[in-house]
Amino acid sequence: MAGSSAARFAPRMARLRETMAAEGCDAFLADHAELIAWISGYTVSETLYRAVIVPMDGAPCFVLRAIDAGPCRSGVWFDDVATFDDHEEPHGAVATALVARGLAGARIGVDPMSYGHTVATAQRLAGLLPDARFVPLPGLSDTLRARKFADEIDAIAAAAAIADRCMLGLEGHIHPGLTVREVAAMAAAAQLRLGADDGGPGPILVSGGHGRESHVDFLHGSGLDRTLMPGDILHVELTPRVGNYGARLMRPVFVEDPPDGAAETFHRLAELQDRQIAAMRPGTIARDVDALLRTAVLDAGLRADYGNVTGYAMGLYARTPRPSDFSHAFHPGADFHLQPGQVFHMYASARGVAVSETILVTDAGPRRLTACPRRPLHG
Repeated sequence: MAGSSAARFAPRMARLRETMAAEGCDAFLADHAELIAWISGYTVSETLYRAVIVPMDGAPCFVLRAIDAGPCRSGVWFDDVATFDDHEEPHGAVATALVARGLAGARIGVDPMSYGHTVATAQRLAGLLPDARFVPLPGLSDTLRARKFADEIDAIAAAAAIADRCMLGLEGHIHPGLTVREVAAMAAAAQLRLGADDGGPGPILVSGGHGRESHVDFLHGSGLDRTLMPGDILHVELTPRVGNYGARLMRPVFVEDPPDGAAETFHRLAELQDRQIAAMRPGTIARDVDALLRTAVLDAGLRADYGNVTGYAMGLYARTPRPSDFSHAFHPGADFHLQPGQVFHMYASARGVAVSETILVTDAGPRRLTACPRRPLHG
């Protein structure tokens, strides 16, 4: 129990068990990588199925490969770790652990939307535990974690500070003749040096220039071996994580003199996003926050259409198929109400430039966790 404090996780257990009690569950089976980390303090990839069993009373049990037991025991706050060898069936090991803890005929909550809870997993567990009743709690793996506790906010804030320092550290060091790969390497090294979990800096690429048709395609583009030239706009998105908690920050870097109008586009986007962020108060409906940016950008003629979201949930990132969490995202159909403790990555892009911030919703209103100056950077 050296890795994590039981007191730190007690409020999380209380939040989960409140839902379990409301649904009449005797236990909950967590197999979503991010919820596993949130519950236990440790997470691992799903090379083979693994899960955390949370009973209504008593400590959880982590069931995983024997080869991962050492890091697991160092990271979790409880003692109960059950293992299986690689030639053994993982689902059988989880079923055995449930039976051993008196849960063979229990009502067991599961999240059918968890990346770990595939149809095959659900069918296999039902076959192994015919007397159990599996209670579907769709989306619980995300909704439980939507409102962050103070220690989670501290970790996101630490990641945001790394993003700020790394972004400003790039300024003045990006010049024609460098490749995008060399810039990405600088960012990766800086993030590691500043305390990030890993060096993956996020998307860094040439945006394609300042033009009416280059409003969004560059955000998820590629081109690490592109050589920078005068007039290029280098899109930089930094995504550092601290203790698996991430922050995100976007800025354009102008390589020598920017294209005509690029700086003006940035400042107009930032102004419109400022209005959006100012509206991020508890109780506000997400679609109304979204409309403040989306409608204004379209009305200003900065984009001909707006097909992407204007923000999405931030927090704990683990080894799942998704690099971004859209469980709470800002779009015209988003009907959730903002709550204190939620954290979002809010971003705007048009004509080859983008700006973004990591925003915390508080009782007093929105708070920027990223604090990098809201201006384009110059190489």
